[in-house]
Amino acid sequence: MTEPEPIPRAAARIVLLDPDDRILLFKLVDRVGTRWWWFTPGGGLAPGETHEMAALRELAEEVGLEDVVLGPCVWIREHVFPMPDGTRYRQSERFFLARVKPFEVSTAGHLDYEVEALAEHRWWSVEEIEASTETFGPRRLGALLRKLLKEGPPPAPIDVGL
Repeated sequence: MTEPEPIPRAAARIVLLDPDDRILLFKLVDRVGTRWWWFTPGGGLAPGETHEMAALRELAEEVGLEDVVLGPCVWIREHVFPMPDGTRYRQSERFFLARVKPFEVSTAGHLDYEVEALAEHRWWSVEEIEASTETFGPRRLGALLRKLLKEGPPPAPIDVGL
């Protein structure tokens, strides 16, 4: 028996940088597959939302931050992933750049499945990411972030792969 095709899903993610050029990442624990990795805040678009609207909503829900000025879309990627219920999604993501002043991250707006799956969050420097043995999404996050910080936003979004 073949698996059904993954369900298409559009998503917005945020490359959220503090004044020290550290990026905020969440650690996702896939309790079904016992995998884990670090990734940027963000999530799927609600009906009628633009990617920008979703990015701002996700920042409010996932980190408790409102009134953020979004920068340009700097990266894109597509990947397939399973949910705990077995549903598989083919997610097309747009990553928006945003710079913020220091703030206390609030996870009070997390949905039930996020509370279970998001083990922790922290601010990472490029050097910490590059020296780490942890898994990141996108996988080349350290090199991508280093280039972004050095050269600024690209003229068009870069496909960052997995």
